[in-house]
Amino acid sequence: MEMTITTPSLLFPAISLLMLAYTNRFVVLTNVIRQLSNLEDAASKKVVIRQIENLRLRVQVIRQMQAFGVLSFVFCTMAMFALLLGWLLTGQFLFAVSLVLLVVSLLFSFYEVNISTKAINIELEKFDEKLAEKK
Repeated sequence: MEMTITTPSLLFPAISLLMLAYTNRFVVLTNVIRQLSNLEDAASKKVVIRQIENLRLRVQVIRQMQAFGVLSFVFCTMAMFALLLGWLLTGQFLFAVSLVLLVVSLLFSFYEVNISTKAINIELEKFDEKLAEKK
């Protein structure tokens, strides 16, 4: 199979949009952390502590998502450069590494979505407690 410089270049928009989505998730997460730090309600202290633990894990996972996404972008760029120089085998290898790194980044993203679902369930527990108090 012959690979040209256009093959890895097709990945550029996808990786760029992915990195933008990761950055947006990180910004939203930092806003949530700031809001939680302003809460002083003793009744929700347990929930806040659990949320903070969850948020700490999510920040770490998002950092991994971003790191592997950036590495994927770098290897894709190096693949294009190698292909530009006519180093077909090197370009193919670098592009394959780029794809593997992108898959790892996406798997971290999937894991982060699962963690964020747990965070939503923690929030819903507050409503369950309020409903139980009314009964």
